[in-house]
Amino acid sequence: MKFTTIIGAAVSATMAFAATFASANDFRIGLITPPSHIWTKAADSFGAALNDASGGAHTLTVFPARQLGNEAQMLQQLQTGALDMAFLTVAEVSNRAPDFGAFYAPYLANDIAHAGRILRTDAAGAMLDQLPGKVGVVGLGYGMAGLRQIVSRGEVATAADLSGLKLRITPFDPILDFYNAVGAAPTPMPLPAVYDALANGQVDAIDMDAELIWKLKYYEHADTVLASNHMMFPMVGLVSAKVWKGLSDEDKAMITTAMQAELGKVIDTYVAKDVEWLDQVRSTGKTFVDVGPEFFGPAIAEWDAAWSQKSSQLGTLRDAAAAVQ
Repeated sequence: MKFTTIIGAAVSATMAFAATFASANDFRIGLITPPSHIWTKAADSFGAALNDASGGAHTLTVFPARQLGNEAQMLQQLQTGALDMAFLTVAEVSNRAPDFGAFYAPYLANDIAHAGRILRTDAAGAMLDQLPGKVGVVGLGYGMAGLRQIVSRGEVATAADLSGLKLRITPFDPILDFYNAVGAAPTPMPLPAVYDALANGQVDAIDMDAELIWKLKYYEHADTVLASNHMMFPMVGLVSAKVWKGLSDEDKAMITTAMQAELGKVIDTYVAKDVEWLDQVRSTGKTFVDVGPEFFGPAIAEWDAAWSQKSSQLGTLRDAAAAVQ
């Protein structure tokens, strides 16, 4: 056998092996949440369901706690096909598809159950259609965390007391714009840094959901907990558009069914537990102040005015929310 023939056979074998490896169905999914978090547990359950539905052909390796990077980095990996799937905050998606900022409209949801119904509307579902073209990902459905509250190291009786406070936020424009309108000094900060930052006074206050205020004991360093429920915090289940393109219709249907089922369970869990977590925080004896839209004064109208220009879906989503009151 000629040397060139041997080389050609070796190259062919290598390419065949690479092709087999590339089409292997050991999918990877990334999250920023720790292993114990509801989103991460949902990813684990999704993997088990997908494995069962495929008769063992598909497996899923879950990478929680920012093991693959922050959300911006994971979204880039989805766009290139280096990462197969992710559960990401809608806030991160809104950085690339501003229409999704509409989900953060102050008091879009009346309560946690209403938030769950909004995420299940046709209007919310239709917004996912723009993701392949604008972001390079396929959105299969929504989950969520709880409604947002404010924890402060000092006394807060009015919105004026928030003026100038370094207030930790998730680093996304809709939330940044809200607290700028309130007059606070919004301070972007990743979740792992929040406890120490609040404890040592690096920040004066934080924007957080009741689950983490309770479970991560942020209330320990608080003088005031504002139960404001002022904003939803949705999550979206994503698949790389490049990966999706290479899947069979059968596999697409299987993944969609399994992921949507788990995302629905996430919504149901928060609807059932969010008020309970807030009551547990209330039971700690910290100063606990229940506030509504009037507390924030003109800041809500200012946010709406800005985001009606940034998101073409704000009016549509408010109408959908009104229809499922």
